[in-house]
Amino acid sequence: MHKPTEMIAGRSPKKGDTVLNLNLELYRKLYLIRAAEQKIREHYSEDEMKTPMHMSMGGEAIAAGVCHALRQQDQVFTTYRSHAVYLAKTQNIDNFFAEMYAKATALLKGKGGSMHLCDPEHGFMGTSAIVASAIPVAVGAAFANKRMGNGRIVVVFFGDGAVEEGAFWESINIASLMQLPVLFVCEDNELAVHTTKMHRQGFDSITDIIRCYRCDVFADETTDVEEIFKLADRAVHSISTTSRPCFVHLTYYRYLEHVGVNEDFDAGYRSREEFERWREKDPVKIQRSKLFRLGAKEQDIAGLEHKIDDLVCNGVRLAKAAPFADADELHRNVVCEQNEKDNLL
Repeated sequence: MHKPTEMIAGRSPKKGDTVLNLNLELYRKLYLIRAAEQKIREHYSEDEMKTPMHMSMGGEAIAAGVCHALRQQDQVFTTYRSHAVYLAKTQNIDNFFAEMYAKATALLKGKGGSMHLCDPEHGFMGTSAIVASAIPVAVGAAFANKRMGNGRIVVVFFGDGAVEEGAFWESINIASLMQLPVLFVCEDNELAVHTTKMHRQGFDSITDIIRCYRCDVFADETTDVEEIFKLADRAVHSISTTSRPCFVHLTYYRYLEHVGVNEDFDAGYRSREEFERWREKDPVKIQRSKLFRLGAKEQDIAGLEHKIDDLVCNGVRLAKAAPFADADELHRNVVCEQNEKDNLL
């Protein structure tokens, strides 16, 4: 364990940054994600959020740790399980809830919902509800960045189910062949909906396979957000200095059902006992305890949590009070023009 006064060796450390400050910032991200999703669970039964929810609870440390290693201009793509990554990258809680409630104040005016969040100004380029489909798009963005020489790194998050799709292997291959600045982050919960890896995958180790490509590999089974940050920081530094793509493999446990806001331990494909074992390694719980060991005071941590709770509550309040978009919004930012549509019919 580092001493509380030791300097952080991140990509762009601020003068005077300490391990305590780093861990406070990481906890801020973790707690924001957890508080936002708890608020969704609290209000979802009111049936005002007309969007399916793929919750991130249990995996917050991956999003928070990786995104903390990035700069604002670095670009992120992810899957329909997007809440944690979106909030870790943008921290834009008002836009988040406005989109959950499909209101006109949201960046996408409610046309995106939970599964299609987007905020390019903060480097969050978008999500996709089709498994693995964001991966080749991210590789294309990395190719564009390399051609433009802008120094941006692209990160794409995906679940372990995506590594069984052809789009994944084509993307890994071309990124390795062309040496593109892209970081592949596999969030492995060992499930594709309800099916375990042993019933889906004819190989033993995805990392062993990826090491056969011209792609650097980083892996860990930790739920400690600081350790994930350090690993991601090394991967980002590797991309910046070697111009090789990187693959990061991290494990977590999905607390809630595949889609929805409830537990599903009565479904028969996993047990509550397994969940209880993972909950002992809960990333929010681990990080809060670590802050005490680093010298943080209870009142300081509680004060941070209170501020975030207020932000989340205010985000919900603003979203509920905001108007819906007018009917003409359905025809704005639509790719297919009417005359083109007519020609296709």
